[in-house]
Amino acid sequence: MARIPQQRHAGLRQQPLVLLCVVLMFSAAMTARLAWMQLLEGPRFRELADENRIRLVPRSPMRGRLLDRKGRVLASSRLSYSLFLEPRLVLDADWPDLRGRLARLLSLDPALLDQRRDRGLDPGGYRTTLVRELKPEQVLRFREQALGLNGAQVDVEILRHYPHGSLAAHALGYTQPITEGEYEVLVEKGYRIRDRIGRTGVEAAYESHLRGAWGGQMLEVNAMGEVQRNLGDRPSKAGMDLTLTLDLDLQRVAEQALADKPGGAVVALDPRDGAVLALASKPGFDPNFFSKLITTQKEYDALFANPAKPLMSRAMNAYDPGSTWKPVTAIAGMESGKFPPDTTLKTTACITYGGHCFPDHNGRGFGTIGYADALRHSSNTFFYQVGVGAGSMALKQAADQLGFQSKTGIEVDWEESVGLVGDETWADRGRGWAEPGSVPWIPEDMASASIGQSVVQITPLQLARAYAVFANGGWLVTPHLASGGVDWMATEHRRRVDLKPSTLETIREGLRKVVSDGTGFGLNGPGIPPAAGKTGTAEDSTGGPDHAWFGSYAPYPDGEIVVVAFAQNTPGGGSVHALPMAKKVLAKWQSLRTVRPPSELVD
Repeated sequence: MARIPQQRHAGLRQQPLVLLCVVLMFSAAMTARLAWMQLLEGPRFRELADENRIRLVPRSPMRGRLLDRKGRVLASSRLSYSLFLEPRLVLDADWPDLRGRLARLLSLDPALLDQRRDRGLDPGGYRTTLVRELKPEQVLRFREQALGLNGAQVDVEILRHYPHGSLAAHALGYTQPITEGEYEVLVEKGYRIRDRIGRTGVEAAYESHLRGAWGGQMLEVNAMGEVQRNLGDRPSKAGMDLTLTLDLDLQRVAEQALADKPGGAVVALDPRDGAVLALASKPGFDPNFFSKLITTQKEYDALFANPAKPLMSRAMNAYDPGSTWKPVTAIAGMESGKFPPDTTLKTTACITYGGHCFPDHNGRGFGTIGYADALRHSSNTFFYQVGVGAGSMALKQAADQLGFQSKTGIEVDWEESVGLVGDETWADRGRGWAEPGSVPWIPEDMASASIGQSVVQITPLQLARAYAVFANGGWLVTPHLASGGVDWMATEHRRRVDLKPSTLETIREGLRKVVSDGTGFGLNGPGIPPAAGKTGTAEDSTGGPDHAWFGSYAPYPDGEIVVVAFAQNTPGGGSVHALPMAKKVLAKWQSLRTVRPPSELVD
């Protein structure tokens, strides 16, 4: 019998040892893996497991309402019901049956349901939107049959609603869904991917006050995604209402006054504290557009690509002011000491500066007159002499004192233009479009600036703020759309303008003469309190037809309301077009003042 080699016996004896080593290595690896999963990565895996087991169903907050100064609703919220599909609960084989039942029950197009399902999950969600804006009867039908429609659900969304449509749209603003880029930043502030945020106007300025806080339900689900139990419920927290300074009645009249104009603005404010009573702009837009859940590209283009720029507030955009600027030139003359309040100057048909003869608007002048009559007649040649004599730096200083060349401080100041008051330094720097030193300041520039033309552009809101200085006796106020818990009479929001009493009194006297017996005489009439103001007709430096302006305050001498009316590219004069606009607002304001409260009518 053959003998087994010694080496083979040794190999057989070593096999158990090799197997033992392999087993020990696998055991060690498994132990290490378990230790890593349990000790090092345990918290993360527990979180992932909870996410699979626990579903958070968010509950959106009700946004606070916007109210006018008398508590009337300007913006609220409405409920919108949508049909959703949870794909994880509906197999491909089960979809045709569910689609057919939904189509029959809710009178929907099956092809549309297929199309919406094929788009996949909504951004940041676990479900797919099938139909938006369900009708009340559709919601009722679904809820009656909900138990047999597994995988489909009807949920509510809260959308912004503006009951007066386009009224005060530029002041109120609108809300829009946040973008994915914004979400990355806002998620730390409690926003969700489906959230909406104030985009413009008061909606944006007071976002944190209005938005509220999300709530929701914590549901335990099984592997099939079926709800097992409710683990907790945190109600959403509604946003706070915000009472604005706007008066619905005045706002409505202001917008009616713009109805027959191609464009323009009306601003009404309380000169005592800067409260904005009306802020109208044309063309406008309906902020309800942004609450639509589905919009077409054509609809977007009609709004955003519209050459008329309906989203731009004319009340806060800068234009040539024309003769409404003449009180600023008068201040420059008096405060510089070169043309004191008792100055009289000879006015003529025209005065030559450089190579151009600058005319008076009546073609002959008004004789020798002082400031009050120069404002009353709106004499160009009087103010040419004052402006050119005082110089551009004096005019700039007067403008700065009245708040021009800066934002007014209104809460929506990101929408506001600072305007322009040209001077020698500005020209030396290139006027914003040329090489420095190539377009120096010339006498023609100063003459134009003296009457608010060419090198001067201001906003209607800036003009209203400036005229408030004349109305309240020398205080520069901060326009605002809501009190916001701020003391608007405090020194940081209301400061004394450093004007000589004689300067202020001369301006006030002249503005009163404009209305009592001058170019603004048409403002007088039944229901209009004693008022002061200034008409203006301005050439459009961009090349369009003339603008019409009227700035006013009432009652005289201590005003309680300032009204500025601006008709864009409406030739014919401020007294013809802008004055009647302001007159409508003043008449309405006066009627509201004289209406006795119901409590006083009770015997």
